[in-house]
Amino acid sequence: MAYLFLIAAILFEVAGTVCLRLAVDDKRWYGGVAVGYLVAFAMLALTLAHGLPLGVAYGIWAAAGVALTAVIGRVWFKEPFTWLMGLGIVLIAGGVLLIELGAVH
Repeated sequence: MAYLFLIAAILFEVAGTVCLRLAVDDKRWYGGVAVGYLVAFAMLALTLAHGLPLGVAYGIWAAAGVALTAVIGRVWFKEPFTWLMGLGIVLIAGGVLLIELGAVH
């Protein structure tokens, strides 16, 4: 169940971040920013309450958020996505995997 809450936390955090980008041009998106981040942190709290260690949960949350927002930025907002950025995402994912493997369950 903890991982389901974590997935929800990631999706709401990414939605809040996308709304933040949209709010640059239209201030009405700030409502989406607030809701996205509030729900994301509530879901992250539930993730921790269901036993996932903080370092693992936050690492996965942050890495997935970075990767998804970079891809969405490229697709929706035509922002750059270089091979070096892709390598950075791979390295972040590898680091999170090492933290997960090293965590005592």
